[in-house]
Amino acid sequence: MQHLISPSFLSADFTNLEKEIKLMNESEADWFHLDIMDGVFVPNITFGMPVIKQIKKHAEKPLDVHLMIVQPERYIEDFKNAGADILTVHYEACTHLHRTVQQIKSLGMKVGVSLNPHTPVHLLEDILPDLDMVLLMSVNPGFGGQKFIENTYKKINQLKALSEKINKNLLIEIDGGVDASNAEKLIDAGANVLVAGSFVFGSKNPAETVKKLKSLDFIH
Repeated sequence: MQHLISPSFLSADFTNLEKEIKLMNESEADWFHLDIMDGVFVPNITFGMPVIKQIKKHAEKPLDVHLMIVQPERYIEDFKNAGADILTVHYEACTHLHRTVQQIKSLGMKVGVSLNPHTPVHLLEDILPDLDMVLLMSVNPGFGGQKFIENTYKKINQLKALSEKINKNLLIEIDGGVDASNAEKLIDAGANVLVAGSFVFGSKNPAETVKKLKSLDFIH
């Protein structure tokens, strides 16, 4: 399959949100990536249900919702009702991960599990058959615009090898510091979903930047 691009709306202009949504609707973006932070699991607070509902009203593409919150199981039905199509929880935030994954699936959403940079891939071996996606954090979660962590390539290779044995349909999503310098290497390593925030929305032509991420053509 061709890789997917999921622009991170944390970097969008929230004073012109409808315009930013329209721009991404008309671009080659596949999903809308929405980062939900609670100020507890990560040292930042972003937005919640009301904003997701407003984005859902105008979005013509699936909402890829990434929960960086403690006890996500308390809010899964709320995120479904707000419009999440794909819901990703953190391994580090879930005491009963299997139960949380089943809860997400039972509500008809695609389910992902995210790993922080320091968390080994092999810890997901038992849950991998139940997942649609694994999101590897390539920066420490909590803030946009951070420097990419090089160890991510090794983790992609490990996860790809594991998925070949256990879940061949697994999507591998990379979030943090994705740009022209590493996009192609990430895909070559085995990733098939790229999240990009400041690289897309901070560029002069966000739709063109998405197109380049999709084609991996950064020569021009």
